[in-house]
Amino acid sequence: RGLCQSALEEDDAPLDPREIRPAGMSPKVQALADEIISLSLLEVGQLTDALKDKLGVSAMPMGMPMAMPGAMPAAPAAGGDAPAEEEKKEKTAFDVRLKGFDAAGKLKVIKEVRALLGLGLKESKELVESAAKGPADLKLGCAKEEAESIKEKLAAVGADVAIE
Repeated sequence: RGLCQSALEEDDAPLDPREIRPAGMSPKVQALADEIISLSLLEVGQLTDALKDKLGVSAMPMGMPMAMPGAMPAAPAAGGDAPAEEEKKEKTAFDVRLKGFDAAGKLKVIKEVRALLGLGLKESKELVESAAKGPADLKLGCAKEEAESIKEKLAAVGADVAIE
């Protein structure tokens, strides 16, 4: 029996992750972590975009492992020309962005975004309305077929969608 299991048996009340603070964590960092945890999916996306802009980081396809700071880049294969090989590779991850929509079909676009992405009504509405201010990321790092399917379905209801 582990210590955690015996502790749970003694106190049946569920633990709130916000109440657990690793040793040495400042209250400021804990408060920031609590704020991030309480964000909606749409707000997390907006936070990600804002941090990318402020930190000058480009988008990385999903599933791509991040390099450790200070790690050496991988050496090209012996006798191979790495840049030439990279140019020959076909792009496999695509980003789907909502650039705009027909004002008369706004409700249809919101319903389609909700159905395609599995979002709630509020998040779908906020995402679609954010496209009026600039392109809104619908889905990042998806396969070409999936990206084209999303584009076709949204175009059918009056949305202007770009695949990048």
